[in-house]
Amino acid sequence: MAPHNGLVHLKEYDIKDSNVELIGSDLDHKVKHASAETEPAWNDGRVGIVPGLFVWRIEDFAVVPIPPASHGIFYDGDSYIILHSQEIHSRSSTQDPNNHPKLTHDIYFFLGARTSQDEAGTAAYKTVELDSFLRGAATQHRELQARPSAAFLALFPHLTLRRGGVASGFRHVDSTRTTTHFPLEGKEEEVVTLLRVFRHQPSSSSGNAGGAAVVVVHEVEPSWRSLDEGDVFVAETAAGKVWVWQGGASSPMERARAAQEGDPVDGAGRLRAERPITGAVAARPSTQGREERRRRRLFRLSDEYGELRFGLVKHGADGISRADLDGSDVFVLDDGGETIWVWEGQRASSAEKAMWLKVAQAYVRHLQREGDADEAHLTPIAKVREGYESPAFLQAMEAA
Repeated sequence: MAPHNGLVHLKEYDIKDSNVELIGSDLDHKVKHASAETEPAWNDGRVGIVPGLFVWRIEDFAVVPIPPASHGIFYDGDSYIILHSQEIHSRSSTQDPNNHPKLTHDIYFFLGARTSQDEAGTAAYKTVELDSFLRGAATQHRELQARPSAAFLALFPHLTLRRGGVASGFRHVDSTRTTTHFPLEGKEEEVVTLLRVFRHQPSSSSGNAGGAAVVVVHEVEPSWRSLDEGDVFVAETAAGKVWVWQGGASSPMERARAAQEGDPVDGAGRLRAERPITGAVAARPSTQGREERRRRRLFRLSDEYGELRFGLVKHGADGISRADLDGSDVFVLDDGGETIWVWEGQRASSAEKAMWLKVAQAYVRHLQREGDADEAHLTPIAKVREGYESPAFLQAMEAA
């Protein structure tokens, strides 16, 4: 069955409902490149010229830069664009005719759990515009707050996810805050902010070199229901006190990171953190486990016969390799649940290129409809172009 027929909607996001239907077409690329030439965010004299990390937030359909001091802090009501540019080191010349270093680029559009469709659509559209500004040489990544990729997490040694966001478009983020009274040291305390500190361990197949663990700080609902034994939590009360609750199965890395969050300095220069609490309540079990990995599969999107067709080329048992790719079409690689990769051939048609995001999203909805993976909609999606493949994509293609 073609992936665009009779499929269920995604649980959290359905970007195809945003105004991005023309993404990838020849007209779209021309419009985007013309727009990119005048987009202030890209034309700062550094984007695409110098290596580094650049972060922008979508605010009222505009691309607003985030200062380096705030990199790694994201709000669940917002959408972001992140550019990671790295210098290519080789024996050949590493500079272009303008004496600039040659760079490789990864663009991520990160969608908070409560972002609006307007913000998500703007982030997706502006991501492709940025890729056009970089002459189509970037790898594009769609990232969801609920399950960011290992490559994304590796960009931020200290990742913090906070509640709230900026007002955007036709829908404003609900700023209503709930509080809960916690019995702390025998006294009822009104908790206004609760941070979950947990350790994320990427799998070895996810493209994160070394598979280093990342500690994430995530603001959650201030409720006992938010606690679990596998993590550490930092609670701030209405009186300004900060308590650290350590789950019985939490790791030393999580406890150390929570100590950093729990030791802010007040106006008088005093540390506000109270002593840590360990195992104070019957918290729920940790829910960090993932569903079992599914079988690797390679699909082709082609209009060779006058209409777009999407069909299976190979599954893992048949040995998927780069030799299976054809530059005349677009291919979708499901690497077993870590990432949905889209490979765009140099000679692929405009119709094939325009459909890559919609087809990838429809494929994950198809997985859910067939019962293959309940959380398939959370899988990171990334696109590469023929001739500009990232090391992570090449690793995924050749994986056993």
